[in-house]
Amino acid sequence: MNQNTTPANPNYGRLLDVISNTFKQGQTKTVAAINAGLVTTYWQIGQHIVEFEQQGEATAEYGSQLLLTLSHDLKLKHGKGFSLSNLKRFRQFYLTFRNGATVSHQLSWSHYVELLKVENDTERQFYMQQTLAANWSVRELMRQKDTGLFLRLAASKDKEQVLELANRNALISKPEDVQRDSYIFEFLNLPERAVYSEKDLETALCNNLENFLLELGKGFTFVGRQYRITINNVHYYVDLVFYHRILRCFVLIDLKINDVKHQDIGQMNLYMGYFAKEENVEGDNPPIGIILSKDKDELLVEYATYGMDANLFVQKYQLYLPNEQELRQEIEAVLAEKKHEI
Repeated sequence: MNQNTTPANPNYGRLLDVISNTFKQGQTKTVAAINAGLVTTYWQIGQHIVEFEQQGEATAEYGSQLLLTLSHDLKLKHGKGFSLSNLKRFRQFYLTFRNGATVSHQLSWSHYVELLKVENDTERQFYMQQTLAANWSVRELMRQKDTGLFLRLAASKDKEQVLELANRNALISKPEDVQRDSYIFEFLNLPERAVYSEKDLETALCNNLENFLLELGKGFTFVGRQYRITINNVHYYVDLVFYHRILRCFVLIDLKINDVKHQDIGQMNLYMGYFAKEENVEGDNPPIGIILSKDKDELLVEYATYGMDANLFVQKYQLYLPNEQELRQEIEAVLAEKKHEI
């Protein structure tokens, strides 16, 4: 039979799919098993080093040269995987997670390398829990750390509630969880004082959709841009439409480059009403509306949203990263206060 000829049996396509899926599942399981094995191995290596040091043998035989000597000898036996920096990281891994039961094998060694760079225990635990909950890749974890997700959330919400997220594994479970003090769009590389239009901002966000979704948070799926809705032969356009698979609802986003006006809030309320009546299907929850604005008049927003849908939010965005030092000082003050209460 010619190699390029598909067999006449109608079940062949199903066979091909089954074999392909089985192979992919096997690959995934193999990679997961390798990662789990590496994590366990590196933790054990760190344990051997620390226990050797604690028994006083390091001082007696090698002194401060232990890791350097180990690196040299192990590289001769096993190759470059035993660099001095790697051995230091293995040692740190064990010291940070002395209780091996707290080490999750769902995370790769590369995940743990990024987590070990976080000095504060509560902050590290937060990123670990959120990585597990949202199934962040290493790149996603790095992005959330670099933009100070923990610090920004802790500074913009009920601080004790956010600190508790370090011990839980759900970030977005109700509509109000989508709001924060501000969203950070540093990945757009738009200068803070540059003149740009709402269309420019929308285009930049769509061109950087992956990073935008990471900034929005867990569970967002992109639906469309300039989503047209028609009411009495009049066309309206929602800048960005998402569907949140956890909250099971549409999330409508309008972008504003200046202050939010009361008309903008009324227009978003119109969009939400339309989606609730015309786009929702059985099982969908009421839509969420978010107006992202460069500036926000808190008093105007309070009055303009009076009596409106509780799922309508006006949020600020920034084109640059917040002052990490100030945020960290604020969170450390809260942590110190909690310790004092104990």
